[in-house]
Amino acid sequence: MTDIIHLLSDSVANQIAAGEVIQRPASVVKELVENAIDAGATRIQIQLKDAGRTLIQIIDNGKGMSPTDARMAFERHATSKIREATDLFAIHTMGFRGEALASIASVADVEMKTKRESDEIGSCIHIAASEVISQTAVSSTNGTSFMVRNLFFNVPARRKFLKSNATEVKHIITEIQRVALACPEISFSLHHNGAALYDLPASNFKQRIVHLFGSNMNQSLVPIRNQTSLALISGFIGQPKYARRTFGEQFFFVNGRYMKHPFFHRGIMQAYERILPKEMVPAYFIAFDVDPAAIDINIHPTKTEIKFENESAIWQLLHAAVREGLGKFNVVPSIDFDQSGSFDIPLSPKSTDGLSMPQIQINPNYNPFDEVSKPSPVYTGQRAQQQADHWEKLYGPPTRHHELQLPDEQEQTSFAPMQATTPAGQGKNFILFKNKYILTPVKSGLMVIDQRRAHQRILYEKLMTSLNQHQGVSQQLLFPQTLETNASDAALLLTMLDDLNQVGFDIREFGSNTFIINGIPGMMDNSNATGMIETLLEEYKNSASNLKERNREKLATALAVASSINYGTQLSQEEASSLIDSLFACQTPNFSPSGKPVLDIIPTDDLEKKLK
Repeated sequence: MTDIIHLLSDSVANQIAAGEVIQRPASVVKELVENAIDAGATRIQIQLKDAGRTLIQIIDNGKGMSPTDARMAFERHATSKIREATDLFAIHTMGFRGEALASIASVADVEMKTKRESDEIGSCIHIAASEVISQTAVSSTNGTSFMVRNLFFNVPARRKFLKSNATEVKHIITEIQRVALACPEISFSLHHNGAALYDLPASNFKQRIVHLFGSNMNQSLVPIRNQTSLALISGFIGQPKYARRTFGEQFFFVNGRYMKHPFFHRGIMQAYERILPKEMVPAYFIAFDVDPAAIDINIHPTKTEIKFENESAIWQLLHAAVREGLGKFNVVPSIDFDQSGSFDIPLSPKSTDGLSMPQIQINPNYNPFDEVSKPSPVYTGQRAQQQADHWEKLYGPPTRHHELQLPDEQEQTSFAPMQATTPAGQGKNFILFKNKYILTPVKSGLMVIDQRRAHQRILYEKLMTSLNQHQGVSQQLLFPQTLETNASDAALLLTMLDDLNQVGFDIREFGSNTFIINGIPGMMDNSNATGMIETLLEEYKNSASNLKERNREKLATALAVASSINYGTQLSQEEASSLIDSLFACQTPNFSPSGKPVLDIIPTDDLEKKLK
């Protein structure tokens, strides 16, 4: 029997590694820019064509490589960063595995020119699909230049699953934002099809934030700092009034490396409790300086997830730093007991003119055993009359349940007649419960309708009808609203403009990362059009991806969620009745666009069992 285990060829092994490292053009940009940073570059230029499909060019002025190093750099696990296993716990650089160039060269046509300052001429190496085409001496400037052409040309399945150009550019912009914020001392430029997207000069951390996210960010940033033996936490947080409904301005960095950390994110959100609505997200740009031996950055292929040795302690430091920053800059009310000076307590007047001793009124003729005696004068008046009315109501004729207002009742529960026809054909009354649910009797029991999800289903079917029939009706805003986004969200919104305008929006691009909203669909509330679009972007980004789901359905789902009524909205009788009528006119009334149940029926038998 022949042996069946054998070694993979280098080209196949490199393509397997590319499946982990190179997922899309943004992955190539990330790896090559990080290499340029590790090479000591102070200026990095990125040129793109067709969102990186046709060309990705990265030019830096770093230290360059010798001809031998240039060839070795494309070998698997070839790196200058580590030499033994213990070096993994003392990493200060961006890349270190040595698989990036080998992976890129296995799925693209790559040409690299490099030259050290001490060399008279540079070296040019050309590799395609892991095969070395040529290596020659060339005239070149100091540093390294990469040209990556025809990405995934030999892996058509991978190329097929790339998204639209605007979506791929959005991912590239996100990667550039991360490395640019981590290294504000380096200048970056980004061009796509000849158009400049970024031209970032070398600056400090705060200036880099403003250059990336707009001048409005300058007035919203609050500095924070907390230094202990465990870590130095520094950076900026956003004031609550500038919070957005969308993510995109939340960044953590550790030792100059971008990271994702949901646990630390929750710490920041808890610091904003009671001063920020739940649907709003504050901006933050926070850097951690810690001992490299106290973190593990080798737990994820993209190195964006990092494990901290003292995670809980650093969480407390972060939470305290954010709270201190919010309080110190009067973002939240605070009392400082260490402040100098004293409280201004008014002194009592020296003169007692106009003051009288308190008196107690008594009835000397009161006899507790006298049944016909009148109440004492101290109990007479308006308060006594109110109490008497209260007791009279208690022993009076029966009242309708909804007319009785309990003393400690905080939320009003409404009962109203309803003419809508339920599936059982019985519902004549409904109850609005806690401004969240609509309760109505049906033949088999009690129907509970989630009013927000019901509204989402209604809007979704109307939006899909408008998209399919191109019959969106727009209502023009009396005062157009201006929407400013970051570059990533702007790129995403551009891909959606045609479909949005088709359902009734009137949105126009207005300058860099800025849009003017002139009108919205007639079926929607026009009080906060910008907030609606921000929520739409967030819902669209966070919706579960489904390759079988058409883009329009995904857009209609996100838009329905973004524009539906919020929990806590008090509906009038007419609005609730119309909501129920519209829900049961839908093709699929039982489920929301995202697949969650809209209604449920509590059987009468279950209610009777609970009351036994």
